[in-house]
Amino acid sequence: MPLLLLDLDNTLVDRDAAFRAAVADFLVEHALPVHDAEWLMTVDAGGYTPRAEVARAVRARYGARAPGPAVRDLLDRGAADRVVLSGPVRIALARALTSGWTLVIVTNGRAAQQETKIRATGLDALTHGWVVSESVGHKKPAPQIFHAAAATVGVGLDGAWVIGDSPHADIAGAVGIGARSVWVSAGRPWTETAHTPTRTAPDTASAIDSVVDAPG
Repeated sequence: MPLLLLDLDNTLVDRDAAFRAAVADFLVEHALPVHDAEWLMTVDAGGYTPRAEVARAVRARYGARAPGPAVRDLLDRGAADRVVLSGPVRIALARALTSGWTLVIVTNGRAAQQETKIRATGLDALTHGWVVSESVGHKKPAPQIFHAAAATVGVGLDGAWVIGDSPHADIAGAVGIGARSVWVSAGRPWTETAHTPTRTAPDTASAIDSVVDAPG
């Protein structure tokens, strides 16, 4: 059975939109400037900035106006409590399953947070498994996390595809294991010079469909 390795944040789910909504509520609740949402999104960097660094930046900017427990709750649960699985992605995943693909989510992050997203959105029922970097001790693009993903379902990496939005974590990761890849561009230009994706798609549903419909 062919193996399709799928990124979670900003690929299967719109993590940034969910976090932005949480940030907006946080700023209003604590009477902080609402226009600071853009600043906080920049600091967060799509979830790639370590949680402790984001917390320090928020405390430095707001001091006692941003209580520690509230900041921790924002970073721990803000996105996880709000992510949704879009209809087109749900349909594309169901098609991939029907077509015989083995689907495994490969995500960086903290296990509790990422598994909350997977279960809350129903992705646990639409995939065969997942690996989270905290649980396996390796982050994308390290080859070990992709090997761990394949091992969870007992499928080799020969013929595998990787779909993700990150040129570094996902596409470079695919190159590192000799897999083909689809980059979810979301309208962005490709600017990397060290490696390139096998294909580019404007959105995740299109990316999945492109592999299922024409795997070669």
